[in-house]
Amino acid sequence: MTGWIIAFALALSLMLALVVVGRIPRNTWEIAAAVLLLGLAGYAWQGNPGLAGAPRHAAALAPDKFDEDMAERRRGLAERYGPAGQWLLLSDGLGRQGKTKEAANVLLSGLRQSPEDPNLWLGLGNALVAHADGVVSPGADFAYRRAIGIDPQAPGPRYFYGLALARAGQLQAAKEIWTPLVQSAPEGSGIKAELQFAIARIDILLATKASGQ
Repeated sequence: MTGWIIAFALALSLMLALVVVGRIPRNTWEIAAAVLLLGLAGYAWQGNPGLAGAPRHAAALAPDKFDEDMAERRRGLAERYGPAGQWLLLSDGLGRQGKTKEAANVLLSGLRQSPEDPNLWLGLGNALVAHADGVVSPGADFAYRRAIGIDPQAPGPRYFYGLALARAGQLQAAKEIWTPLVQSAPEGSGIKAELQFAIARIDILLATKASGQ
């Protein structure tokens, strides 16, 4: 219950800050409120309001958290088996230990053997982003684009490239990467619905930002 109180209080405080401090135009209040409601909907869908908080110092002492959900999504959209799958499996294992540099180096070794494997380039992009704490470095950008160039029809590279850009705050770039994927995804598929929702949120955020300028 406390989680919900905090979530609503933060949402209300942010809305007041946008109106009073940010002085957003009155005709954009509904858009801003919609963005906050979408955030609360995501919290209700994926969050756990009743989960107790963990001490901050404990997180600092632990190794970098491995994004298990991202790895599973990649395995669902890319190769699970074969040479690429073996390199990716080894890289994932190092990533779980917080050894992000070693995780990327493993994939570089795999690419020396299979330089035209889009799954290894995709994995390298993800590993470099993790190593840079979420920053899409030039190396990660090149790896994602190389994966797309090798297999333009594969959903994995565009999905994760857009996700990395969105998490880094590059919303317009993420939308441009995701839009072709949404257009080519089968009707009724989970990835199409997920990205349509994500792009709708990006449009609202971009419109709000533009209105406040």
